[in-house]
Amino acid sequence: MPRTGFVGSLSTPKVDVVIDMGNPFLNLTVDGFLKIGSVAATRAAAEDAYHVVRKGTISTHNFENTLKKMCKEGAYWGAVAGAYVGMEYGVERIRGTRDWLSICFQKNAMIGGALTGALVSAASNNNRDKVVIDAITGGAVATAAEFINYLT
Repeated sequence: MPRTGFVGSLSTPKVDVVIDMGNPFLNLTVDGFLKIGSVAATRAAAEDAYHVVRKGTISTHNFENTLKKMCKEGAYWGAVAGAYVGMEYGVERIRGTRDWLSICFQKNAMIGGALTGALVSAASNNNRDKVVIDAITGGAVATAAEFINYLT
């Protein structure tokens, strides 16, 4: 019987939450969803807080819209991050190799990013050319992020 666990810790400046779903794929996917989803929700809240300060007033309607926007943005970007992390993990398992030592070419990140870009674009009912462009962009962004992460 699978078991689920939740462990959290707080230490400056890093917040780390570990989710144990009993499967590494699910663990990584849920972790990516929660981390990036919370960042997206926080960004939406900060953006709307700026608008409230600029206007000088807030209404119940504005507050409800802010909460809806936070949930929508958090769910969307969390799903994208979860899909990317899951795709990269799946590619790593299928290829049987990890590219983190290779500074020249991050194949797992590139393939995972391309698959995620294509998946998100296709789910948005885009045409074939847009799906291909988004796949190329996803692969490029993922590879660049891995490269920058390697440098720091």
